[in-house]
Amino acid sequence: MDLLNTLVDKGLRRELPKREEALAVLATSDDDLLDVVAAAGKVRRHWFGRRVKLNYLVNLKSGLCPEDCSYCSQRLGSTTGILKYTWLKPDEASQAAAAGLAGGAKRVCLVASGRGPTDRDVDRVAGTIKAIKEQNEGVEVCACLGLLSDGQAERLREAGADAYNHNLNTSEATYGDITTTHTYADRVDTVQKAHAAGLSACSGLIAGMGESDEDLVDVVYSLRELDPDSVPVNFLIPVEGTPLAKEWHLTPQRCLRILAMVRFVCPDVEVRIAGGREVHLRTMQPLALHLANSIFLGDYLTTEGQAGKADLEMIADAGFEVEGTDQVTLPEHRAAGGCHEGGGACGSAPQVSTSQVSTSQANEARTDLVAVRRRGAGTDLAPNA
Repeated sequence: MDLLNTLVDKGLRRELPKREEALAVLATSDDDLLDVVAAAGKVRRHWFGRRVKLNYLVNLKSGLCPEDCSYCSQRLGSTTGILKYTWLKPDEASQAAAAGLAGGAKRVCLVASGRGPTDRDVDRVAGTIKAIKEQNEGVEVCACLGLLSDGQAERLREAGADAYNHNLNTSEATYGDITTTHTYADRVDTVQKAHAAGLSACSGLIAGMGESDEDLVDVVYSLRELDPDSVPVNFLIPVEGTPLAKEWHLTPQRCLRILAMVRFVCPDVEVRIAGGREVHLRTMQPLALHLANSIFLGDYLTTEGQAGKADLEMIADAGFEVEGTDQVTLPEHRAAGGCHEGGGACGSAPQVSTSQVSTSQANEARTDLVAVRRRGAGTDLAPNA
């Protein structure tokens, strides 16, 4: 396909594809799916070889969130039955992190529910970062604490944080349909604060919330403009008790197309398969490793993931290798603080309605694959790592 040859060429040069090219990837047929994966895989291997970076989540504070994000089981008024607990102590968080690091993770992601941290919360997280780094040489620590106030990103950087995560989640045009207690602009501002403080910015999206192809392309192009080092791609986990519990629009093929599109638009960044890969990719997970160079090991914040041992076996069986702590994830030009080159004006895009996408991508609800987390942080049971 001329389209795929063009996209590979642009990806190897870090050149921004045209919008219509990104949309065309999402519109490819199932007959062309393996060709799409192979093409995006060339770009992935050019920048990241066959390495897979493992990340491990530690939920420092679960539930009890005042925000109303429709996709989130920790939202205001949630009836999901998830674990609810206040802040883990630094030694508890460090112990939880140790399980993931022992399983091969090189980055620990410290997450806390809420609108954003108070200064006291930042002090608390700083103590946790110190405890983790003192006990684990070479570990990367990413904080994800919500909206940041002035000066907080700098304090986290001084405390030893390497990165800060704050996802855009969906397009600016549809953001108000998902969340009303804060704005899309608030999220952009926090990513920019992290950048300015010298933290490695991590920002991604959630697919499967009823969005159109245009929405997906819009948010990925917005991410390219923000220039994060890491782009987590989440696939909505429709947890019972959330407003989006009935949103089952993803197929494994759709997920692979989305990951391929993200790789073509963001060729030299860490593309991470995040929440929902087990639910929606299912037995097609190994193919996704040809598109993304990073995954979460084990469980997520409030739901269970695939067994950590199965993750490691999947990586090995697919012919990939776990990235070591002595290896640099990003290509040299990014690791040295460089930015994207090339680019060019975005083209206009043909209109595809949300209803059309939802109908054509309808998928059988697999509620049997969604399990609330009952182990690990906040419990007396061993974590999954």
